[in-house]
Amino acid sequence: MRLRYAGTCRLCDAHLSAREPAIYERSSRTVRCIDCSASGPAQPPAVAAAAAPPAAQDVEPSDVAPGSAGASARREHERRRSNDEKRLRERWGRLGGLAVALSSEPQSTAAWSKGAVGEERVGRMLDDLADRGVLALHDRQVPGSRANIDHLAVTAAGIWVIDAKRCTGRPRLRVEGGVIRPRVEKLYVGSRNCTRLVDSVLKQASLVRDVVGDQVPVHAALCFVEADWPLIGGDFVTRDVRVAWPRRLSAALTSDAGAPIDQHHVRRRLAEVFLPA
Repeated sequence: MRLRYAGTCRLCDAHLSAREPAIYERSSRTVRCIDCSASGPAQPPAVAAAAAPPAAQDVEPSDVAPGSAGASARREHERRRSNDEKRLRERWGRLGGLAVALSSEPQSTAAWSKGAVGEERVGRMLDDLADRGVLALHDRQVPGSRANIDHLAVTAAGIWVIDAKRCTGRPRLRVEGGVIRPRVEKLYVGSRNCTRLVDSVLKQASLVRDVVGDQVPVHAALCFVEADWPLIGGDFVTRDVRVAWPRRLSAALTSDAGAPIDQHHVRRRLAEVFLPA
């Protein structure tokens, strides 16, 4: 297999770089280098009998680039910050450096950095679930558009399209109508109507479904980081979109039940269509 992260050979203590070929020992959750595999000490019979070959989720196909969570948001933040500083320097001339030092970042620029942090946190959560059967892709470009998909998580039972948001306020579901008028569900975060976020992630899920077909279940989720969640409960589903915080969402991803799918094939297909942003 190719290592997802850097490690150390348990036999010779050699440093192993990320993506370097190595042997994974599932029973002890350790790795050993290829050289030790060929000439190093053999495992005791009891250990060798107990050791199992790496599960499918432990082996990362070398031709799939997982992407970097929040990368495009970071680039956009840097671009906007550079333009803001350039305008200040042009406006203030010789005092431009002082003006830059004393000025605060515009909210429209700071929002991109704030969003990148949220994507990075959710990305780390998904990467930590790799040994539990979750294969993730981060920051994927929507073909023919400037839009991107924050995260795609391929589990044994389907695909999750995840939009990460970092914001304050309590997410809640407001239902209007239902008796005389048609039932309408709206997503609020604090006092802000954020229903457009539901529309957006549903559109992303539809694009993914067009790629994989109806045979692979596709789910949508909004993951709010640093929101004012209650101590007990709080997550909900609106229009088939799960709204939750990272830990609650991770539980949903790892408890998926359904007909198993070929995760690596599905992930490779998604990576071919939705390139890194």
